[in-house]
Amino acid sequence: MIFRKSFAIYGVTILLSLGVLAGCKTPSEYQKEADKVAYDIVTRKQMEALGRNEPFTIERPSDILRRRLLNEQNLMTTGPWSFGTDRLEQIPLWPDPNYPRQIKELDPIVELEGDKPIRLTLLDALQIGARNSFTYQGYKEDVFRAALNLDLNRNNFRDIFNQTVEQNIRSNTTGDRAVSQTDFSETTTWDRTLKNGTSVGAGLAVNLANLLTGNRDSSHGILADASISIPLLRGSGEYNPLNQNLIDAERNVIYQIWIFERNKVSFAVDIADAYLTVLQGLDRIDNAAGNYRRQSLNVRRARRLADAGQIDIIQVGQAVQSELSARNQWILAKQSYESSLDSFKVRLGLPADARIELDRDELSRLVEAAKGTLIQVGDSETASVDPNQAVVAADAPIELVEPSMAGAGRYEIDPDQAVRLALDHRLDLKQLQGKVYDAQREVVFRADRLRAGLDLLGTVSSGGTTSPTSEDTKLRLDKVTSYGLLSLDLPIERTAERNDYRNALIELESATRAVAIREDEIKVAVRGRLRTLLSSRESLQIQAKALEVAQNRVESANISLEAGRAQIRDILEAQDALVSAQNSLTTAVISYRINELRLQQDMDLLLVNEKGLWTEYNPEVTNEKQQ
Repeated sequence: MIFRKSFAIYGVTILLSLGVLAGCKTPSEYQKEADKVAYDIVTRKQMEALGRNEPFTIERPSDILRRRLLNEQNLMTTGPWSFGTDRLEQIPLWPDPNYPRQIKELDPIVELEGDKPIRLTLLDALQIGARNSFTYQGYKEDVFRAALNLDLNRNNFRDIFNQTVEQNIRSNTTGDRAVSQTDFSETTTWDRTLKNGTSVGAGLAVNLANLLTGNRDSSHGILADASISIPLLRGSGEYNPLNQNLIDAERNVIYQIWIFERNKVSFAVDIADAYLTVLQGLDRIDNAAGNYRRQSLNVRRARRLADAGQIDIIQVGQAVQSELSARNQWILAKQSYESSLDSFKVRLGLPADARIELDRDELSRLVEAAKGTLIQVGDSETASVDPNQAVVAADAPIELVEPSMAGAGRYEIDPDQAVRLALDHRLDLKQLQGKVYDAQREVVFRADRLRAGLDLLGTVSSGGTTSPTSEDTKLRLDKVTSYGLLSLDLPIERTAERNDYRNALIELESATRAVAIREDEIKVAVRGRLRTLLSSRESLQIQAKALEVAQNRVESANISLEAGRAQIRDILEAQDALVSAQNSLTTAVISYRINELRLQQDMDLLLVNEKGLWTEYNPEVTNEKQQ
């Protein structure tokens, strides 16, 4: 009878354990569960941090442009790791044969035609960078990891169930007769921690013991217990350690989202800067090539004039030297362009040896837009001279004209307004302000650790475990064992806690200073960026006029040389000045546009979506609201 009862308990316990084991998840299911939890957290925290939601994922398509270029352009690689984790050979005991899974890119930004070069516009580059850049992927993974960490801290306050099953076999041959027995035990526990520091728990243990020798006695036991721990002084209420960790994790997700938003903007502006820099390199090649051709023509002209006895051989040598210098500048311009293009490809996350071309019309459109709004030529004394205009006396006082807002671009707004916008919108400033609150919380927490510890503990249990020769145990609600403890830890030795509290006060001062420092940095950055915009606009005007002067100078020098009133040196100098003016004008146009974007970045008013595309700030809308 005893054996049947023991066997029944043993069987039920085994079935229960097998049922729980059968319910365990596979690694793939655990991954999907973690993904769902993290993405749900990011979605909720996006709304809290930004007031909007946008798609977010750390999964990258298996056929991103980088991999398609490696395949279709037959680029050099060192092995499967050059393509991605899905190409790696799975090692023994790999937990999930379907990881990483194949994800198809739903809307390829560009289509490849075999090994032909692909042409990228600026908008293409922004989107390709968001999908392919390793740096950009790291930004997203930082947010995802922060979400997982938050889930782990939240788990400390959930219902935690655990089950363990043990089967022991023991044998003793030291006596006159060998004695062998088995012990089987199964333990199920439940624990829960509340946010005020209280911990509660309960457990149920089943024990079955059998002798394998002698009379083969057996017995079973069952034990149920419950416990509670309540901090009454130190560690009670909101400022218990686990709750503080939870609050830190909650706020850290918001901080990471803010950091990600700023990184997106910085990444997009850097891409635009690098894109236009590459196009500027192409423009320099064209200018250098044009200068090289002109210098070659000068050499031919100088030799003809020297043969005719109109110039001496020294001037021929000067022309040859200028031709050699022009060739060198042309070669250097080509090499500089190729280097900047390689760097740009790597910035996008593409192979450096991929065959890629950029859309030269982007720079042309930028120059045309600048000519329509910012560049005013033909109004300078140096640009053109009216022969009927009275000549100003040489000793007449010279009045310097200060730079003005005449012809200013749309982003050259009032400095005070720009600073106010930046202080209201800068996410890094909000993060530092949040860190001040975090430091205040840390002060309160460390002050709490200085207090006396007073904890109330209580347990209650019924039943018990058995041995083969003892009687069975049962659960009896009328026969329980209870235990209570009131533990007092007097604040006598608190050296470590004292130092932690003092350090927390210092950290609060440091966090507060960091806010003030960042405010000053923002003011300096915004005001400086506005000054840079103004100087870039002035430079645009100057370089446009300088280009006009240089073109007229080259034309005049050619005419004078034909008339015998100039030397070859005059032609050479004029053409050098023309190349310099051409390059300087392109630099000024690009500099002004990039500084417009940088100003919006400095004010955190340039929005970049999940695709990498930006939405620029509209100053007119702000002015209408203020009116």
